[in-house]
Amino acid sequence: MPAPPVWLLDLDNTLHDAGQHVFPRINTAMTDYVARRLDLAPADASELRIDYWRRYGATLLGMIRHHAIDPHEFLRETHPFPDLHRLVARDHHLRDTLRRLPGRKVVVTNGPRAYASAVLRLLGIARMLDGLVCVEDMRFAGRWHPKPSRRMFRLIAARLKVPTARCVLVEDSIANLAGARAVGMRTVLVSGLTYRSGARADRPRAGGAWRVGVQLQSISLLPRLRSRLR
Repeated sequence: MPAPPVWLLDLDNTLHDAGQHVFPRINTAMTDYVARRLDLAPADASELRIDYWRRYGATLLGMIRHHAIDPHEFLRETHPFPDLHRLVARDHHLRDTLRRLPGRKVVVTNGPRAYASAVLRLLGIARMLDGLVCVEDMRFAGRWHPKPSRRMFRLIAARLKVPTARCVLVEDSIANLAGARAVGMRTVLVSGLTYRSGARADRPRAGGAWRVGVQLQSISLLPRLRSRLR
């Protein structure tokens, strides 16, 4: 019998809906931080935040590379959620979905540990997981390597003591899936939350670097369709 896969699960817009309330709050906090730190007008700060996200995969990397900010200060000030319990919508099918997936389950997120841990507790799945990899864990050789870093994906597989081919990344970000696929991981695109408006510029494409193994509207469909993974 083949060994079960190791599921690498994204957090925001994969395990829960972050688009309605959480992401707008984070984006506003990041814009405020950039404006305050660099003495920019809000519109210019927002444009720079988006530019760094597009260029580096995370605004944090651009701020470190070009402005030598304290990354821990940035993460702390851009994730202010004293009322997080009001913003996270609990999916009552999520626990059953995870139970039906054979193999280890590890959440991998570019978010900070305090935020990710709080969300997982609110979702009621923290004790069902075999690990949590946050952005603080994606620093090695003196540099930060958040998703979609290929080096980071290889390192995660090495830490879990499995070949990359045993890992399945379940994500809403095509860029992150492309990075995982490039190192031999299997991939699942959860598109229902991120692409519901149909307006995203990086919507799924048919082939090349954008190809994903399986595309689902919701992670709840994964147990039924996991046989299609390739």
